[in-house]
Amino acid sequence: MKFVTFELNGSETWGVEVDHGFYFSGGWTARYPSLLEFIRSGARIDREEVSDWESVGEEDVQVKAPYLPPKNIICVGKNYKEHALEMTQQDPGSIPSDPILFTKPATSVVGTGEVVEAHEKVTSQLDYEGELAVIIGKRGRDITQEEVKDYIFGYSIVNDLTARDLQKKHKQFFKGKSLDTSAPFGPVIVPAADIDDPQHLSIKTYINEEIRQDGNTTDMIFSIAELIEIISAGMTLEPGDVIATGTPSGVGKGMNPPQFLKSGDTMTIDIEGVGRLENRVK
Repeated sequence: MKFVTFELNGSETWGVEVDHGFYFSGGWTARYPSLLEFIRSGARIDREEVSDWESVGEEDVQVKAPYLPPKNIICVGKNYKEHALEMTQQDPGSIPSDPILFTKPATSVVGTGEVVEAHEKVTSQLDYEGELAVIIGKRGRDITQEEVKDYIFGYSIVNDLTARDLQKKHKQFFKGKSLDTSAPFGPVIVPAADIDDPQHLSIKTYINEEIRQDGNTTDMIFSIAELIEIISAGMTLEPGDVIATGTPSGVGKGMNPPQFLKSGDTMTIDIEGVGRLENRVK
């Protein structure tokens, strides 16, 4: 069972996807008009009751981003050793001893199937980064690693698109990571209980069907539990907050020569047990 937001007959609603079918309930959406409000409520849905909901085929809906995050997306840089090395000409000193943290604004969010702008007037070095996203489900601060499971609602995908030239020009990550449409998010949120081990999931990114990234969350430098403990230290996390946990090696900048995105390219990110996030550059 995967939570999903979709457009049906011109109206946006949310429900669950089960075996490529989409189910929704007027009663649930009346109480919680958006998936974000459902997450904030702390309510739970049993798989058994979904069979009584209204259903439509996937060909009848347009899947949207799960929701607009209530705050900036929290992102982690260089959280895979091989990615840190590919970005710095194999400099072992580039492997971080503490997480590199930055954010992307909600204005950069788009859903699967939506167009990503090439922004050719602004950047000539647009790059992709496939990442596992953690969705916070419970308000908390100073969360210990042992408590982390109680605070995760589920998992999704974020493509942390980056204008590498802007990132270098401005000496920090925010502007280069924050262009409109630079945060494809979705297509679904998988409940935490349905992922046996989030630290053992394959992550693959394809550009025009050519595999570029082929990694596994096992290779994270800082685990999900470590990240949440560090991020929440002295800083409150709230339901609906999104944490993008870093990307494996294989980004365009790390290739020789670099291969940045161009208009017409199709990006597909496939994360085991979560789904496929696909967007075209225009």
